Amino acid sequence: MSATIASMTGFARAAGTTGPVQWLWEIRSVNGRGLDIRVRVPNGFEAAGEAVRAGLSKALSRGQCQLGLTLTRPEAGVRVRIDEDLLARLAAAVARVPRPEGVGPATLDGLLALRGVVETEVEAGADPDRLNRDLAAGAERLVADLVAARRAEGAALRSIVEDQLGQIARLTQAAEDCPARRPEAVRARLAEAVAALAGAGGLDADRLHQEAVLLAAKADVREELDRLRAHLAAAGELLAQGGAIGRRLDFLAQELGREANTLCAKAGDISLSRIGLDLKAVVEQFREQVQNVE
Repeated sequence: MSATIASMTGFARAAGTTGPVQWLWEIRSVNGRGLDIRVRVPNGFEAAGEAVRAGLSKALSRGQCQLGLTLTRPEAGVRVRIDEDLLARLAAAVARVPRPEGVGPATLDGLLALRGVVETEVEAGADPDRLNRDLAAGAERLVADLVAARRAEGAALRSIVEDQLGQIARLTQAAEDCPARRPEAVRARLAEAVAALAGAGGLDADRLHQEAVLLAAKADVREELDRLRAHLAAAGELLAQGGAIGRRLDFLAQELGREANTLCAKAGDISLSRIGLDLKAVVEQFREQVQNVE
């Protein structure tokens, strides 16, 4: 069985009811250069949010994650209290600050969104210890479900990436087998180029020989083909290894693109140029996909 890889895209939720309190954990993750976890929980539940952050930090290596906890009260269970003194002080302080041109005045909903203005408290009848235990259990399910979702997405992503690597391999072989690379075709192009140089006059036989050697070296794409195959082999080894391989796959995509560009630049024949352009297109698609890999 192939080793698993994970996408950085995923979604999970865990919900439950503890006494009169209904709670809901939700998390979304998208691509990111590193691991960035942003937590939004009601006041008084910061410890629960930080516990989930710690669990995510152990389970994931990359991705931008948005974690939220929502508490609702059908009739009772959670009390919302507005710190009116703090709200009044904030409003007065904001009113004293000169507003730059184009900046509107502070709004009530904006001030209410500031930490500390609105507080959520568990009322009598909702056991805080039991609620914290249930939130912790729900958070554990949440992390497990997110990991499973990212791995399921990774399985689909792996199929796409492997198909693209297969296309790159076939195009590399097509460049290898291209008739324009046959010795007789290369000799014909060199003879034509040298004849043009000789016709320009002012070049002796030794100089013509040197120019011919330079032209031959420029037309040879053997090194590019060898490096393309080496990068393909490295990508295959990474996929077999699995785990957090996204950064290394992205580096290989850049290297594949570099070789494809050089092959196009060296191609002295339209048929080889077309293969090189097709190769560049597939490598770019590959690069876009591996940027989703954790």
